[in-house]
Amino acid sequence: MSNIDSLGQARYSEEWRLRFQELMNVHLTLELEQLVQGKVKSGRYNSASEVVREALRLLEQRDEVFTLRKDEIKRQIEEGWQSAKHGEFIGGDEVFDRVDAELEALERSAPK
Repeated sequence: MSNIDSLGQARYSEEWRLRFQELMNVHLTLELEQLVQGKVKSGRYNSASEVVREALRLLEQRDEVFTLRKDEIKRQIEEGWQSAKHGEFIGGDEVFDRVDAELEALERSAPK
């Protein structure tokens, strides 16, 4: 019989996993490997692992922004649909002008 209840076992198992987890091997293209090495050589990062962790954090942030943007677009579509159902329309040229302006703003703000 164990002296550890199921909740304690779950906590113990999670702690064990976090402390003694296996290393993950990742195969990179030569270009990506050189990029990682360059980041470490720049002195900003102490190891390749730090570079990869930072890259993954940024990827997660980008995915969150994408999800938020997608949700906002869905909201705008629903808002437009409801307006149309109530007879509130704008002309097609105005719609395309707005879309073009948004795309141009995104292009200007995109990292080069």
